[in-house]
Amino acid sequence: MTKASFTGQPVSRLEGKQKVTGTAKYAAEYEVPDLLYGYVVCSTIAKGTITNIDIDKAMAVDGVVEILTHNNRTKLAWFDIQYADMDAPPGMVLKPLRDTTVHFFGQPVALVLANDYETARYASTLVKIDYESVHADTYLPDHTTKAREPKKGLATALKPPPPPPTGDFEAAFESAPVKASAVYTHGTEHHNPMELFATTTVYEGKGKLTIYDKTQGTINSQVFVANIFGLKFKDVKVLAPFVGGGFGAGLRPQYQLFLCVMASLHMKRNVRVVLERKQMFAFAHRPQSIQSLRFGTTEEGIMMAMNHSTVSETSQYEDYTETVSSWSHKLYPCPNTLFEYKLVPLDVPTPLDMRAPGGSTGMHAIECMMDELAYKLDMDPVALRLKNYAAADPSTGKRYTSKALKECYTKAAAHFGWDRRNPQPGSMTRGNKLVGYGMATGIWDAFQFPSRVAAMLTTEGKIEINNAVTDIGTGTYTIMTQIAADVFGLPMEDIIFNYGNSSYPFSMFQGGSSVTASTSSGIVVAANELKKKILKQIKQAGNTTFGKAKTEDVIFKDSRICLKEDESIYLSFADVIALNKGRAVKATGMGAPHAFKLRKFSKATHSAVFVEVEVDKELKTVTVTRAVSAVAAGRIINPKTARSQILGSMVWGISKALMEETVTDKKAAKYINTNLAEYHIPVHADINDLEVIFADEEDNLINELGVKGVGEIGLVAVPAAIANAIFHATGKRINDLPIHFDKLL
Repeated sequence: MTKASFTGQPVSRLEGKQKVTGTAKYAAEYEVPDLLYGYVVCSTIAKGTITNIDIDKAMAVDGVVEILTHNNRTKLAWFDIQYADMDAPPGMVLKPLRDTTVHFFGQPVALVLANDYETARYASTLVKIDYESVHADTYLPDHTTKAREPKKGLATALKPPPPPPTGDFEAAFESAPVKASAVYTHGTEHHNPMELFATTTVYEGKGKLTIYDKTQGTINSQVFVANIFGLKFKDVKVLAPFVGGGFGAGLRPQYQLFLCVMASLHMKRNVRVVLERKQMFAFAHRPQSIQSLRFGTTEEGIMMAMNHSTVSETSQYEDYTETVSSWSHKLYPCPNTLFEYKLVPLDVPTPLDMRAPGGSTGMHAIECMMDELAYKLDMDPVALRLKNYAAADPSTGKRYTSKALKECYTKAAAHFGWDRRNPQPGSMTRGNKLVGYGMATGIWDAFQFPSRVAAMLTTEGKIEINNAVTDIGTGTYTIMTQIAADVFGLPMEDIIFNYGNSSYPFSMFQGGSSVTASTSSGIVVAANELKKKILKQIKQAGNTTFGKAKTEDVIFKDSRICLKEDESIYLSFADVIALNKGRAVKATGMGAPHAFKLRKFSKATHSAVFVEVEVDKELKTVTVTRAVSAVAAGRIINPKTARSQILGSMVWGISKALMEETVTDKKAAKYINTNLAEYHIPVHADINDLEVIFADEEDNLINELGVKGVGEIGLVAVPAAIANAIFHATGKRINDLPIHFDKLL
């Protein structure tokens, strides 16, 4: 008999054994015959022009087959098409080897192709390149006077600018009885997923390619390759069944895909290009940002005035935007607001979405500002947030489809022991440590994108689901199998979920905490279509078991299709296949956001994070000793994988607050810590007691299953909670991330 419900159960990852035993294959691990290995040669200047490339010594190395440069590259169909792919963010992906122009340090300028990787790498050191270099600007704080509005286009349409001002901010702030102002900064951060970016291209002949790519969207890569190289979409197949992390770095095609495909078409051979860790620092990153905030309240703590102005970096050749300055007004009502967001073009690669893009940046500043106000008001930080709690979205006046943030505050505070906090900074100690308590609120959008799903009742009585979605380590494969098992009334072992293949029906990239809502809705819609198809087949075969029953009158259960009102009236799946003359029954359905129904609502996930830190009295080193995160994200399909997502985000929040920083050498105009020895991320010894609580949040509006994503919401509040805890421990406000011990000395 089928279990009553798999959704809501803490099912372990179905592919977990493959990953931990090494049988799961990633983009650079597929065995392909007659393979050429490519090694990328990167520029050693940050801005200027290539005046000459000498490849003679490199070509003389035994085993080197070809070296591609701008002088001999394949002619392309669309080198400059701006929106050829479905990038996140949309824009013009830099395509290497286009011409002699160098836009940033580390830009790919040649590709060495050899019979093995080591030979290609060695030969790359013999490629001699002469440049005419000019001054490059890479450090945001030196160039804030150059800030300008983002250029209007598809990017700003999908990530709209901050809302227009309301009331009279300047007058309200000036007259506010209690006010606070501060500048918050954080430098460049890089994604650094465990799996290196890699592409293996299999040349099938006649313009056909099979591509194993490290990507968060197989169809994204497929559309990019087909458009840029002038190929038919159906002749380009992209596979990514296993992805070793992405965090946003794989949302748009990275340059190894472009170079690998170019080389394969040029040589008419199979090619593999794998980037080194240092080369991955020459693309996707979270941009440098400087935020200026001014908040004012009444004597009772009611918000009177809010100003949030952000300046962020972008590249010289493309505007990258984030939603940074708009979040406070989605949380806190205020009659007088002024929100601004500007860009400074620098000689760097275009930044890219990095887990909770804009949100983790903006919420750090907002929630630290709220904490500062709480101390000035002599008010509990939780009480200040509850005093300014909004059931509806203050920025639009629209009611949220669901919002259980109050429950997050209550549950997390009780579990953490917030009532034991002595509010006086520096008053709590433990041995030679100063102890600090801090908290912060989190908010993130509840996205959903269209997703087409193919469902099939196989001749063996199983259900096969096909969708192009990737699983970047979030548990998508597992939870979609759980959902399909419940929808079709089968045990999980009778569900075949195929994914990570651009040949399957459409799915957007995995990003923005959107996939669970998107793909699950597609499964539900496809299931209904399959029920219709099965009923039609039964009736066409002359079987009268269900009489005039409609789709809503039947259910799938225990490998049967039954009447809802009388489950003793049924046909087994085997009966259905027999009635269909031994053939499988197939159907497709498109799950899509309920745009019309939801036009009167706002959609978001919420969280409350409470943190304890210890600060060494002499050394000023900071340790996060424990943290509690309560999350309201609708229906939780799998509490085990969802908890893992939140835990991973909490770890990243600790890393963002205390460790992660890509250091720029202003004179050389390059990043100088392009490795995991000097780009610091947490190890096991850095992480202590982390707890996750899910609020009871029922959302009957947002989509078919009432689900929201949890990938980003676990991160956004953590850095601010840590910074606030450090203030409570030390009495020092440190507004620059990361917070290193030297800032507390």
